[in-house]
Amino acid sequence: MEPHIFEDLMPMKTNKLIGTVALLVAIQAVLGVAAAADDLQTVVVTATRMPQSSFDLPVSITSVGSDVLQGGRQEVNLSESLARVPGLIAQNRQNYAQDLQISIRGFGARSTFGVRGVRLYADGIPATLPDGQGQVSHFDLGSAGKVEILRGPFSSLYGNSSGGVIALFTEDGLPGTRLSATVSDASFDARRYALKATGESGPVNYVADVSRFETDGYRDHSAARRDIANAKVRYAFNAESQLTVVANAQDLTADDPLGLTLAQLNADPHQAGTNAVAFNARKTVKQQQIGLNYSLNFTSADSIAATAYTGHRATVQFQAIPTANQAPATSAGGVIDLNRDYWGSDVHWTHMFALASGKAQLTAGITYDKLDEDRKGYQNYTGTTASPTEIGVLGPLRRSEANSTNSFDQYVQLQWEPTEQWLLLAGARNSKVKFDSRDLYIVTGNGDDSGSRSYSATTPVAGITWRASDTLSVYTAYGQGFETPTFNELAYRSVSGTQTGLNLDLAAARSRHYELGVKTRLLERFTLNADVFRSDTRNELSVLANTGGRAVYQNVDSSRREGVEIEFHGNWPGNFGTTVAYTWLRAEYQNAFRTCTTVPCVLSTVPDGNTIPGIPPTSAYAEISWKHPATGFSAALEGRYVGGIYTDDLNGLRTSSQTIANLSLGLQQETAQWRLEEYLRVDNLADSDYVGSVIVNESNQRYFEPAPGRTWLLGFKASAKL
Repeated sequence: MEPHIFEDLMPMKTNKLIGTVALLVAIQAVLGVAAAADDLQTVVVTATRMPQSSFDLPVSITSVGSDVLQGGRQEVNLSESLARVPGLIAQNRQNYAQDLQISIRGFGARSTFGVRGVRLYADGIPATLPDGQGQVSHFDLGSAGKVEILRGPFSSLYGNSSGGVIALFTEDGLPGTRLSATVSDASFDARRYALKATGESGPVNYVADVSRFETDGYRDHSAARRDIANAKVRYAFNAESQLTVVANAQDLTADDPLGLTLAQLNADPHQAGTNAVAFNARKTVKQQQIGLNYSLNFTSADSIAATAYTGHRATVQFQAIPTANQAPATSAGGVIDLNRDYWGSDVHWTHMFALASGKAQLTAGITYDKLDEDRKGYQNYTGTTASPTEIGVLGPLRRSEANSTNSFDQYVQLQWEPTEQWLLLAGARNSKVKFDSRDLYIVTGNGDDSGSRSYSATTPVAGITWRASDTLSVYTAYGQGFETPTFNELAYRSVSGTQTGLNLDLAAARSRHYELGVKTRLLERFTLNADVFRSDTRNELSVLANTGGRAVYQNVDSSRREGVEIEFHGNWPGNFGTTVAYTWLRAEYQNAFRTCTTVPCVLSTVPDGNTIPGIPPTSAYAEISWKHPATGFSAALEGRYVGGIYTDDLNGLRTSSQTIANLSLGLQQETAQWRLEEYLRVDNLADSDYVGSVIVNESNQRYFEPAPGRTWLLGFKASAKL
């Protein structure tokens, strides 16, 4: 059964989109390709920790630059610009209380909030805590220089993840000083204001950006406000050494509209979910962090890089849990109060040397990350359970724990080029992650649930690139992944609520990844990359039951993900540009298991071969852009297709596919001192109804988070060089 307000999944939609792109490409090809153009070779650092051409590496990696991240966009969510990356799904949940829903090659799709299965970094500072839980809400796109997305086997070199790495890098200042201001207004009273200062003077390079975003929200009870400050200052002591200081802070307040049942979705997709308004479901986050990056080339062949960081994140979340459900002594209440202090460091050494008849590069390093968590739970009401005085307020204490996680990793990576035609990349990471929990809430019916659990693994990776020519390379890669449960996934161990404490019986997921790919550069104008991959996972972490904001997890014996990714970029004569991305992905359970899909819990058998929920089988993106250099006018038309997504392990319900078209227009005026930009963007031109994301295995069947219809954005930027 599928939501009746959506069309059925039809393969012809994909064919139509691909056919349209092919037609556009053919028309533009008639214009000729003889004129000179910029080289599309991309330099990346995430795969090797040193700048290198992505064309030469045996990895799937995409770099998205500031022209895309900031060009005519709201500059609030990564979902605005990452649809062009194959293998990656970044869904705006229209719910700033839960962050984006991000998955790479199907890893991370099960996450009920935050980001799982994907490692996140901002200027080398982990946005993923040592337990594997990450957030992107503090990523400042207004000052971002680029985002690199690493998919596949070599992401295991970053530890405690399975799907990949998303790394944001703040832009560098240009010589002199430049001040800029941004103002944008959009549908649902969504406004963003930003001020930015960048520059370089002698040995000092700096960027500082502050912004406020606020919105009434597409759905009822989905208003949000988010303030972000981001700064990066780099000081070059000399040509061989430099120190970079990065600081970031955010203050977020967001209402939580919750998910909708199928009946609620069909009746009114704008409405808030059950009890969201009555209990004033909401979330506040305050986060501050600072980090140092130091690099030194102490010989012509040796360099060292060191990173140290510390931060604090305070989260308070009011849930819509009925008072009667909080009556048992084992209940943790309806308010989650988390105070997290985190810090860590990474030091790695790189040595260049001759090996046999070729050249080699060896990188070795150690990483230590620590998280101290003060986790409390409170009732979301005052008075008695049967007759509460107030609801949606902070009530008596129901849970208190002092938790900590630390990870200590060692890694080594060797890159060897025996000839100009071959490049070999191999490495390994040894990881140990330890969880400790000290129960501070011990009352009658709720005993001492203190405990600890350690996980460890050694994950090797290897890849080979054959440069068949200057314009064609073929590569293959293999790697192993390691993914522990997070503290949020360990937080609950009883479906019935009769047991308290952490679910310390959960095992870590282990995965094996295989990949074969081709990269091409055509006529110095076009790049075409394609790969096929397969990932086999043991002890897959899956939702056993998910209700009332609490998810209980279990291990599933085995699962498999396999797929195809295609990525094309082209610069055409006449200032035209084209981007195409396509993903086909099959994700299935390999063994039968039991799960809950109702409240109260009734166990049902999930047969082997069922599709892993939350993962679209097909996604595609296409964009054609044009810029008139004389007038500064630009235009871009983009289309996005996402296949139907199963909502639960039983595969009983699935959203329909979606095909969305977006249009952006811009003007730019520039003098020696000033640069002005005006832009208009319209998303979902056809005003289609569709589900933007799903809450996987929600036991009350409140799976659906609807997306808005046609929306608009109007923005203005002014930048002055002082």
